This record gives sequence, structure tokens and C-alpha cells, in this order.
Amino acid sequence: MTASTHWLATASAQAVLERGGNAFDAAVAGAFVLHVVEPHLNGPGGDMTGVFVTAGNPSEPVVLMGQGPAPAAATREHYLAEGQELVPGAGALAAAVPAAVDAWLLLLRDHGTWELADVLSFAIGYARNGHPVLGRVCSTIASVAGLFTEHWPTSAALWMPDGRVPAGGDIVKNPAYAGVLERLIAAGSPAAGEEAGSREARIDAARLEWREGFVAKAAVAFLAGPHRHSSGTDHAGVITEADFAGFAAGYEPAATIEFRGHIIAKTGPWGQGPALLQTLAILDGFDDEYLDPSTALGAHTILEAQKLAIADREAYYGDAAVPLDYLLSPEYAAGRRRLIGEQASHEFRPGRVPGHEPFIPPLRTQYLPPSLAERGEPAFAGVGEPTVLPTGETRGDTCHLDVVDQWGNMVSATPSGGWLQSSPTIPELGFCLGTRLQMTWLEDNAPSTLAPGKRPRTTLTPTLVLKDGKAVAALGSPGGDQQDQWQLLYLLRTIVGGYEPQQAIDAPAFHTTSIPGSFWPRTWTPGGAVVEDRLGEDVITELEGRGHVVTRAGEWALGRLSAVVRDPETGVLKAAANPRGAQGYAAGR
Repeated sequence: MTASTHWLATASAQAVLERGGNAFDAAVAGAFVLHVVEPHLNGPGGDMTGVFVTAGNPSEPVVLMGQGPAPAAATREHYLAEGQELVPGAGALAAAVPAAVDAWLLLLRDHGTWELADVLSFAIGYARNGHPVLGRVCSTIASVAGLFTEHWPTSAALWMPDGRVPAGGDIVKNPAYAGVLERLIAAGSPAAGEEAGSREARIDAARLEWREGFVAKAAVAFLAGPHRHSSGTDHAGVITEADFAGFAAGYEPAATIEFRGHIIAKTGPWGQGPALLQTLAILDGFDDEYLDPSTALGAHTILEAQKLAIADREAYYGDAAVPLDYLLSPEYAAGRRRLIGEQASHEFRPGRVPGHEPFIPPLRTQYLPPSLAERGEPAFAGVGEPTVLPTGETRGDTCHLDVVDQWGNMVSATPSGGWLQSSPTIPELGFCLGTRLQMTWLEDNAPSTLAPGKRPRTTLTPTLVLKDGKAVAALGSPGGDQQDQWQLLYLLRTIVGGYEPQQAIDAPAFHTTSIPGSFWPRTWTPGGAVVEDRLGEDVITELEGRGHVVTRAGEWALGRLSAVVRDPETGVLKAAANPRGAQGYAAGR
């Protein structure tokens, strides 16, 4: 079974399974297709996180760490000297070291079975021969057309051929990226007369070419030139070839918690994943009637628990010494639970952890960069996902992919970053670098303060669910700060409410905005709650009566979840995908 945010990625992954490949072969094939068909949501210059189990070790969830660190020259002092108050939301100053490609190749090397050329053939075909472009890709390009035309001509050349924005359904191509993938394959191919070597060695040769060869050289040389950032000012990037060469993806143990007889597995607190675990720990002390997202009581309780957990995310999470055991302890959760009353909180309320001082971020309800304020240019605002603003920055744009195979291998992965609107397109490569550093602070003494070699606290947060020592579900969603909030609703509906996977994805969604945003310009809405209208007039009215500042997003507007499920007793597989946007797709046989 395969489920993802785009039907071509699902179809490609499923084709690998049909031809005898395993879940890891399939996931890698689908992921590279996502680079091509959802370029507004992810790219090879971005990042990814995954969590998986193997059929040989089904009880041990493993995190695939594909989050690159800040470059060596990315110091807060340099950014402050450049006149920045926040790390920009668009432009090369926001680029962490690209990590997605190396992570996918590492997974293929260690757990896949296919040759790299076979796995990449799907993406190469769509990039070189073309594919029908999504309407949402076109609307994204239209949103930044002025930026491309005036400041990023290489992006205009790729995404606005003949000077016009493509229309949905047009056939678009990216021959430069097809060439990149072909050169990575060639790096592992033996020269005439040489021994072929092992499959693993060929993949490692491609990884080395990515990190130390033409990709790094082209990216560094191009981004050394000043270009427009979301701050309204021009800056050169700081990334170097040594930054590329010094990074390698890896594996880590998952952070886990038990909830209602299930083990929920997430990344460590260098990502936001454990905030979902904290939310579940808080909610676990309530009776089931408080955990029904379809009722006003349930929605209110869930929103309040999320505010508390995500406040701790801001105060304590980062690529640092995070007191996660204490934050996940039953005693700490009980204390947090007691803070939930009948009325919505409009406060920022991190907990107290012995020996740790909580970081309190700037709590801005709006933000305008000084350079734009001086020129009298307007601010911008937007609610929802995906949101792309005229200056290139974006909130919550991401992809997701889940695969389970006949042997019980299961993987959940969330690739993101390197969106076409992140920074100028590197012409020789056909893609740009990402903007994950916007999730760091320039304030001192935060666990997520910008520092060389330190990973930004990513929002990418796939989920694996285990029961009785075996993986039973893999799920995830795009959505920035909303990713785990929407996944929480799925978990509560399936584990507590008994919903089928597709029912849980289709059900009305909501999330809180009463948290400092992870994306530039990092504002918040005290007491804010965004709901789908299908939640119901009575429920919405009661939420407003409890003090929630409600924004109605529309009937089918929130969440882009996908999931695969395996019954370990019968071997029966299920998959589900999001109907919103008519883009996600689930398939299996």
C-alpha cells in the first residue's frame, strides 16, 4: 500500500512494489517524483525526516534524519550585522545544508534492494519528458511572478518559460534536474574495464558526488551573489562547499510514548514531533468524552492541550540538551493537565523544568521588516496551507509519503524545503536551496538559536504507530505547525473513536494558532483557533463562547493527511489519502 500527497508519486511507488521492490525502494522512488511534481512543496535542495520499521525488527522504530545543519558561517552576529531581526523566510541566508537527497540515498543503500538507476527512472522520466503541472503550482508561481521577474531571473527562466505563468494541466519539464539525477547515477557506474562493485558502493558514490561534486560547487558559486530576501534587502548566501561535504544523513532512535495501548513514535526534540507526544500525555488523563474532536468539549480540550505542549516546544526544543524524559513524564503531564479550564487561554504558558530556564520568544501579532517599513511597503497576511506570499516566503508547504509492503516493512516520511519560491533557482541544477533556518531565532540563549553546525528545529514530523510490538500505522501531513495538530485528530479518532483511516482523514479538522509560528514572520494569534465549517454551527458557537478566537477556513480546507495501516494478525493492508484539493492518492493491491 502507498499513500502520498500526489497521485504520480503514489503510482510510482506502487509500481515499484508491484515489481517486487520493498517499501524502502518504493518510498525513495516516490520521493524523487515528489521533487518533480510538487516543486512548490518540496525539492532536492530541502530536507526530510522519516520514521520506519523493518520486517526483520518490527518492534524498533528508527528515525531517518535528513535535516541539515546551519552552515559554518551562519552566525547570529553575521545576520544581525546584515540588519536582520529574524532569519529571512526567503533567500539563501535561510538555507540549511541540503539533506533530503543524502537521506533518501542512505535509506536505499541500507534497506532497499533496487539499483539507483531503476529507482530514479520515474523522476527522471517526469523531469525530462514532462508532466501535467498542478494548478496549485501555477498559483504559487503567479504569487511570486513579480519577484522572479524583478529579482530572481533564473527562477523566471525555469518556471515562467516565454515570460508567462503556466496554466494547470500544461506539460512542464525540468531537464536540468533530470541531468542532475543522471549524473548521480553515472557517478556510481564503473568506467570501461572496471569492476562493477557492489550496489551499496554505487549508491555511496552518488552520495559523494552530491556532497563534494558538481551539485555543491554549482550551488555555492551561484548563491555567493547577492539576491533579494524576504526582508526586502539583498544578501549573499553563506553556505560553502565544506558545508556540503561535512554533512551526512543518519539514523536515530525514535522518541515514543504509550497512549491507550499503542506506542506512538516520533523524531527527537530537534523536531517538533515530541510536542504531539506531550499532547497525548496530557490528554491521556481525560475520559474518552473529552477526546472526541467532533464535540465542543473535545475540541476545546484538544486545543488547550496543544497550546500547552507547543509552548513547551518553543521554550525547550531544539538541537540542544532537551529534558525530554521530564517533559514526557506522567507527573509533568498531570500538572499541565490541571491548567486546562472551561475557558480558552490567551496566554503563552510553558511549564517549569528543574534546572532549565524556559525561552520566551518574541510574541508578535504582526511583523513588518524595517526595510519595508522605511519604504512604506505593506505587510501581508494569510491563513491556511499552503500559503505563499508575494515576497517568496511560505508557511507550511510540505509533502508526505507512506508505504507498507507485503513483508511488513513500513515507512512514514515528510519531505519538504527547497520550494521553488525559497531562493533563486540554480540554473545548472534546476532547483533552489531551502529556508529551514527561518525556524531558528536570532535572540540569544534559546535552545533553537541560530548557531553554526546546529540543526534548526524542524516542523517535519512523520508518525509511526505500534501495537503489541508491531507497526500498525504510518501517517503524516504537510502543514508546518499544524502537522502534528492534524495528526493528533487522526490518532484520537482511530485509537479512541474507532474510525476507519479514511473516515478519520475526511472528518472535520481544526488547529490552534495561539502559538508562535515556526515560519517567518513568526507571529501568533492569542486564543486563535482555525476550524473547518463542517465542525458544525453549534460546536463553533460554543468554542467562541469559551473564548476561542475562531477563524472559519471553509468546508474542506484543513489537513493533507495520508496513512497506511497493517493488521499484524491478518496481514490485511489499508491506505487512505486526503480528498482536500483532489490531489492526494492512496493505492494498493
